[in-house]
Amino acid sequence: MPEHQSSTRAGARRADTGAAARQSGTDARHGDTRAGHRRRAAHPDPASPWVIDTREVGRRPGSMRRYRRTVPAPAGIGYGEVIGVPEGADIGLELRVESVIEGVLISGLATGPVHGECSRCLDEISGETTATFTELFAYPDSATDSTTEVGEVSRIVDDLIDIQPVVHDALLLAMPQAPLCEPDCLGLCPECGGKWAELGADHGHETIDPRWAGLIERFGSLDTPEQREHGQ
Repeated sequence: MPEHQSSTRAGARRADTGAAARQSGTDARHGDTRAGHRRRAAHPDPASPWVIDTREVGRRPGSMRRYRRTVPAPAGIGYGEVIGVPEGADIGLELRVESVIEGVLISGLATGPVHGECSRCLDEISGETTATFTELFAYPDSATDSTTEVGEVSRIVDDLIDIQPVVHDALLLAMPQAPLCEPDCLGLCPECGGKWAELGADHGHETIDPRWAGLIERFGSLDTPEQREHGQ
């Protein structure tokens, strides 16, 4: 192989190696920045009744404050048309907000109205559901923040906490996926759709063997004269 070709290829390999090293260094320098972007949550609206300002509690571990609020229900708390909290309905919140070493611990109770239909008889049902919850919101740059991924732990953003996602999930888990108007609801007759609770004990439907359907259509009945005479 000519010497000048060998030198050219060796130089190209060195150039490629240098470029890879520079790219690796760039990745290393910006790795923390990308991780920070992955952990950054949406900025809460300070005016929202769902948002807690942690400056009201303080950062000293053990500091605590209680809140009572009534907030409007967002859309989507429920299982479609089966059961759910109507959008805009009042949800009552009782919150205990405590500062801890890694962030702010919020525990509380959420109560709201529910509306839906019985999964057996399809009657409308209305009532109230209550859910309890406990959630840690990590401080930025805390050990919890730096060692967990998005979705594992909630975050405090600019001293603000949005508790709506936590309450949403808690209320959803508190609802039955197959609600009943009564625990012993009998449901509907599969033949006519009538409610078993309103039908007589002798309610039933004659089942005709399809093999005899033609004869019944022609003669009207397969009963013998004796059966017709005795009303059988």
